[in-house]
Amino acid sequence: MVSTGLSTIVMTGVLSSFILMGKNSYNAANYSVMEAESRRALETFTEEARMASNITWTSSNSVTLSVVNDTSTYLVTYAYDTGSSGSTAKCFYRRLGDSSSTQPAQILVRSVTDFAFRRYKVVNGSDFSAANDLETKQLQITLRTVRTGTTTVNATNAVLSARVVLRNKHVST
Repeated sequence: MVSTGLSTIVMTGVLSSFILMGKNSYNAANYSVMEAESRRALETFTEEARMASNITWTSSNSVTLSVVNDTSTYLVTYAYDTGSSGSTAKCFYRRLGDSSSTQPAQILVRSVTDFAFRRYKVVNGSDFSAANDLETKQLQITLRTVRTGTTTVNATNAVLSARVVLRNKHVST
């Protein structure tokens, strides 16, 4: 009876450790996925924003860039869908064309809870918030993603991008 009691205590400790390791692994996987999505999204956005020759600011959740590459110029829209249903709900996505385009969306980051584009201008070496498309020379993204688990705490990831300079865009102040 003593050995049964001791083995029960040992097995309870082993099982508790196993469950705790599983929860921590699940949470680590959530952080890893969120970080990888965010990095890829910022890389994609930054590459096209640097080549942009013009910007159309639809809202703090949506911008359309006129991107110049070696052979042509094309429009691409980056946006965040605040809705709670649909294929792009709570996602930061990329879509070829302007904001009214019906092209399929490329989901860049899922489970986004907070999102905003910010735009800036540079005057005599100082940064200021830009008030319109003509004076916008830099863009910045802030977003927060959340992954929930049934047996783990929520994993959150806050992202603040560097300011991306629209290199091909001429500005007027």
